[in-house]
Amino acid sequence: MDKYNRIFVAGHRGLVGSAIRRGLEGAGYNNLILRTHTEVDLRDSRAVDSLFEETKPEYVFLAAARVGGILANDRYPADFIRDNLEIQTNVIEASRCADVKRLLFLGSSCIYPKLCPQPIREDYLLTGPLEATNRAYALAKIAGIEMCWSYNRQYGTKFLAAMPTNLYGPDDNFDLQTSHVLPALIRKTLEAKGRGDKAIIVWGTGSPRRELLYSDDLAEACIFLLNLSDQTYESLLFAEAPPLINIGTGEDVSIQELAETVCRVLKYEGYLTFDTSHPDGTPRKLLDVSRMRALGWRHRISLEEGIRSVYESLRNSDFAQLQSV
Repeated sequence: MDKYNRIFVAGHRGLVGSAIRRGLEGAGYNNLILRTHTEVDLRDSRAVDSLFEETKPEYVFLAAARVGGILANDRYPADFIRDNLEIQTNVIEASRCADVKRLLFLGSSCIYPKLCPQPIREDYLLTGPLEATNRAYALAKIAGIEMCWSYNRQYGTKFLAAMPTNLYGPDDNFDLQTSHVLPALIRKTLEAKGRGDKAIIVWGTGSPRRELLYSDDLAEACIFLLNLSDQTYESLLFAEAPPLINIGTGEDVSIQELAETVCRVLKYEGYLTFDTSHPDGTPRKLLDVSRMRALGWRHRISLEEGIRSVYESLRNSDFAQLQSV
């Protein structure tokens, strides 16, 4: 990508999209196409077509999606599959019609089977049953991967799907009803600390293991991928397999260890209790990131450093619930 190329960041206000926007702006890309949900509803095909006709993007980061944790996925499966299918279908088709040079579709590690061998290689896709609590979301993302593959084969497009591990960062969702595990733990810990509570309740047994990647590291990886040489980039667009690449750290921790790390970084001295009436979800999700490392990229930000950065961003924000911290 050249600095003057027209680059559309779909979902630029979300956790992933905002990090990609920051990364692009920091690298000197000054021709970004950014639209809020109010300005363009990506679920509306006519609105998306009009946007592409007006702005003529050359590169697309497809980071827009309906996302959430176990509770949200379990309660609103129809919303998750419908909204994600509509968003990605409209953006991918508009990108084809606009002759976009490269598109990066962002998915999730939940596309892989629940009881996958660890670490999870890209070719484990569709080799076993999915985790039930996020099946609808996972199937939508699998459909997006299949669309990239199908469009490449039929139309000669250069659409790549990147599957990041569990993400966190300063623009995360901290709503306890819809958030993922780490932002929920950060909020619970900050609120418990502010109230002087002696304990924090952690959902599940604490035994599942999760790999966590800071959002700015993911953004760096995404920009790295779309800047690969033609030969290297096209080598990722396998004709015989989905154009899919994992992005992660190659390291994981248990939920209990994660909660303990949050307490340590945030200097909370209470104790943890585990509510086993809530589901654990997938026992372990550790990605095989050997393909990304072979290309020359690896993460830079440690888990403790990332949690500390999120904490500082919350302290400096207008997040009303945490003003007393």
